[in-house]
Amino acid sequence: MSVNQQQIPDYDLDEMLVVTAPEQLRALADPLRDTLLELLLERAATVTELARAVDRPKSSVAYHVKLLVDAGLLKVVRTRRVRAIEERYYGRVARTYYVGALHRPEDKQVVAAINGLAQAAAESAAAHAADDLRCTLVHARIPREEVRNFWAEVQALARTFAQIPRAGDQVYGFVAGLYPTDAPTLPDAEHTPGD
Repeated sequence: MSVNQQQIPDYDLDEMLVVTAPEQLRALADPLRDTLLELLLERAATVTELARAVDRPKSSVAYHVKLLVDAGLLKVVRTRRVRAIEERYYGRVARTYYVGALHRPEDKQVVAAINGLAQAAAESAAAHAADDLRCTLVHARIPREEVRNFWAEVQALARTFAQIPRAGDQVYGFVAGLYPTDAPTLPDAEHTPGD
């Protein structure tokens, strides 16, 4: 798989931030703020650029950007002087925001509303109808330690996807989920074939 030689995004950021603070969790739970954070994985941007991308008033986007900055999820990564005004370019603090252990019931409730698989299902409906959806669903009975190992590989693949050079007119989504299910399993084999 080809990966861009340029750094994506075009600013330095940590690989991961463990999020547990209530204001951070609330900030992540908003769909518009989630979109803004996603856009900033591509490159640093001004409030004006973000407002244009999401087709929202600049004042509304500025409010959400300030909330994300105050929550420690965004930062000013560079500035540029335009006439008499200093233009700020915002970027994420980390490439991945990982929700850590939560103890307060209200925090768990906020996080329960964040479901990337549900969002992906809604976004992918048109692609499914147009027969342009690529997906796979596999169930496997595996030990818990293998879940952690496999998920680390999936996260590495997602980072590779995010580093593919930006081009073309279409945005593609990549989603992965790993979750316990009630899917049926075969009982353990009583003997191996050929015994």
